Amino acid sequence: MSPLDRITIDPNRMNGQPSIRGMRLTVKRVLKLLAVYPDGEELRREYPELDDEDIRQALAYASAHALAKAMAFR
Repeated sequence: MSPLDRITIDPNRMNGQPSIRGMRLTVKRVLKLLAVYPDGEELRREYPELDDEDIRQALAYASAHALAKAMAFR
């Protein structure tokens, strides 16, 4: 199993933005939700389709993407 196997990119869905398991829920949206719902239980109540592994992979993807962008500026 890939460490980011839940992150999908489909040019025909969500304008090609990285999404969670092909759902209409982008990595960007998950990051924003984490800022709005710092309590994980409230986030899970509002978005029951998300689980802990989805959130972990969204954070890992965003971190790797940010690091790649930073390295490009060197």
